[in-house]
Amino acid sequence: MNARAERDALLARRLKLVAEVSGLTAEMQKHNQILAGLEMDLLRIELEIGRNGSSEQLVRDLHEAEQAVEATMVKRADCEERIEAVEKQVEAVDREIAASGA
Repeated sequence: MNARAERDALLARRLKLVAEVSGLTAEMQKHNQILAGLEMDLLRIELEIGRNGSSEQLVRDLHEAEQAVEATMVKRADCEERIEAVEKQVEAVDREIAASGA
């Protein structure tokens, strides 16, 4: 492969990785928005329990909201790990580009 074709392949690879980071960042934003909504639900339920005492339904709602928060935090952490992995790939491609003199 000639130098120009190699550089073009590296640049195409970098572009693909940057697009992947962008998509993962959008996914992270979605998880953050969901988490914010769930935290508002938790607060609402806790306030309701504080005002009126607990009922079976409120306790069930609180438990479900806590589980949803936990699941969303796991998804968010997974997404963050994937972003970091792809960013490392971008860095590696950048080093290859720099080493090639392109």
